[in-house]
Amino acid sequence: VCNFRVHGVSLSYSEAPTFSPPRDSPVSALILFQQSVNNLFTQVTSRMATNTLKDLNSLPLTEKMSECKASLAKPCVGKINGKSEDRPLPSSVTLPPSVGESEKPEAEKATVEVEYIESENLDNVDDANAVLKSVLAGLDSKDWVSVCDALNNVRRLSIFHKEAMVHMLEKVIPLVVKSLKNPRSAVCKTACMTSADIFSAYNDHITDLLDSLLTQLLLKSSQDKRFVCEAAEKALTSMTKYVSPTLLLPKLQPCLKNRNPRIRAKASSCFSRSVPRLGVEGIKEYGIDKLVQAAASQLSDQLPESREAARIVLLELQTVYEKAHPLIKPETSSSSSPEEEQISEAEPITWENFCQSKLSALSAQAVLRVTNVLAMTAREGLVTTGSSSTS
Repeated sequence: VCNFRVHGVSLSYSEAPTFSPPRDSPVSALILFQQSVNNLFTQVTSRMATNTLKDLNSLPLTEKMSECKASLAKPCVGKINGKSEDRPLPSSVTLPPSVGESEKPEAEKATVEVEYIESENLDNVDDANAVLKSVLAGLDSKDWVSVCDALNNVRRLSIFHKEAMVHMLEKVIPLVVKSLKNPRSAVCKTACMTSADIFSAYNDHITDLLDSLLTQLLLKSSQDKRFVCEAAEKALTSMTKYVSPTLLLPKLQPCLKNRNPRIRAKASSCFSRSVPRLGVEGIKEYGIDKLVQAAASQLSDQLPESREAARIVLLELQTVYEKAHPLIKPETSSSSSPEEEQISEAEPITWENFCQSKLSALSAQAVLRVTNVLAMTAREGLVTTGSSSTS
């Protein structure tokens, strides 16, 4: 006797096998019994299918829809290795448009675009006091769009209300550095543009806060996406233009020894732009020997950008040195002996002697090789120009 219940309908079926297996043939008895069981199973399953189809056809349409939706929404529960597990719906299941739209978050519905505004196109703020009160919270926000807006407000304040924000620089610059570390490229580029405006507005007032900002700008100018690198390069150019070289060079010299060769290369470029701004008197006061030693250390660097920057600095230092120490005989006192006068005449103060006295033998040889080649090239250019003009 078999009892079944399908969709609230009870089914029962009973059948007794009518065969009497012969006692002398057990194999025949087993075959007959198997056939009877197969017939019983076929009849039961066909009756179950027929009754189930009738029940489904008798249900209203609304109940059919609700049952289908419930079956889609209900997760599949199964067992794997003897443990029960709730399986989510496969990704190929498509929901109706109304359901999908209602579950999408607002961030996915609209694409936010950040506008990069150049400094000359920035407008003044409507209420400077209100912006000053809200700028720190905006810079420290977890919403990256709010951070970009706050950075642009810092730029506006630096351009139009720089006196009002001077007392906030100690809190603003660490938050700008935090934005430079942000993994989102839009925030990084806006922070680089903010740094450039801060340099142009506050000049030497941020020297004490420059270390962390300088490190991040050197890093972003060498290791990030192209449009971020370009913005960081502009910020570094603004730094070397508006910050006093006597204050900036001590900050740059440790970066020339950084482990990262790309950071060394960018620092060398900043170094080569800052040294000429010292002028002849500034180079003398800073110490030409210190500058020569710093530039000589970059001649053997890994990247060509560092080596080229070192050549530019060394040629500038050679020019300044020869202006300050012309190749003339040193003054001798009346009490000096003829032998001392011969020694002084034989060993004039030259650029070669200076390099050999301040550098190691290998470094002095590298510096002299570079400066002599550059000097000869410059002289050849002058000779060629003069001969062509004469002809």
